[in-house]
Amino acid sequence: MIQYLTHAEIDKKKWDHTIDQAFNGNVYAYSWYLDRVHPYWEALIEGDYERVMPLTGNKKWGVHYLFQPFFTQQLGVYSIKILSKEHIIDFIDNIPEKFRFAEYNLNIYNHPDLGSPYQLIPQRNFLLDLIDDYEKLYRHYNSNTKRNLKKSQKHQFSLSKNIKPERIVELFVENKGKEVTDWKQTEYLRLQGLMYMAQYKGKGITYGVFTGKNELCAAAFFLYSNQHLTFLFSGSNKFAKQSGAMTFLFDSVIREYAENQMIMDFEGSNDPGLARFYKGFGAKEVQYKRLVYNKLPFPLKQMLGLKKFMKKN
Repeated sequence: MIQYLTHAEIDKKKWDHTIDQAFNGNVYAYSWYLDRVHPYWEALIEGDYERVMPLTGNKKWGVHYLFQPFFTQQLGVYSIKILSKEHIIDFIDNIPEKFRFAEYNLNIYNHPDLGSPYQLIPQRNFLLDLIDDYEKLYRHYNSNTKRNLKKSQKHQFSLSKNIKPERIVELFVENKGKEVTDWKQTEYLRLQGLMYMAQYKGKGITYGVFTGKNELCAAAFFLYSNQHLTFLFSGSNKFAKQSGAMTFLFDSVIREYAENQMIMDFEGSNDPGLARFYKGFGAKEVQYKRLVYNKLPFPLKQMLGLKKFMKKN
């Protein structure tokens, strides 16, 4: 039997045990992570937390809806036991009726067969198995990645793990952040708090690339959980782009974790340029599905589009 629980009713100790033991557990589903990205999240629970599904809902203009919080690529149904398509459909059918529409990402192990009013929109992710030694992994780099790595070796780069999260955020804001108009101070503070919490939990790792003049030009934050090393966020300046500093950073991380039962999760992307960059390291494309539905009555269904609700949460 699947039950709907409010935030206050969730036993977070049992919840986190399920994510620990689930064959498809990921870092986004831990209670501490959800608490940071969307306080007061709710849930669907089957049995004694044998299968669970976080519900990240909000309310706007009097309408409840589900959305995908910032910094959370995949959610959906997690299970300690066998997880069939029928189980996933049961969970989706048990999403409370108050959530009149949704744009919510399932995880890569959730592929239900759904009809109207549901849509499943494919999303791209890239994963690299680190089980092989570095030399074998390097042989699968494409020519452009090898060329950028060679370019980076002409500079006196050094790598540090002692980068404070705010320095990564600052590097992003001062460069790429000028193009990202949707993100306000609230999002950056939320991200910074999330990174510090991940470090406190022993799940967060920072890397920074310094020039020969000891200037930080590129930095990245990774999440270490469920045998995945997940690339969450990065910042880089113009010099880093010209010199191959991010290629140097990723290559250094791959070299460090090679010959481990780990997966490097590049966390996307649907952006063609980023997809080419990730594929350049030999990463394989996998798909997860975005669950979209709109159960608003006509004419509200026509007047109010999903995007209006998803713009601000």
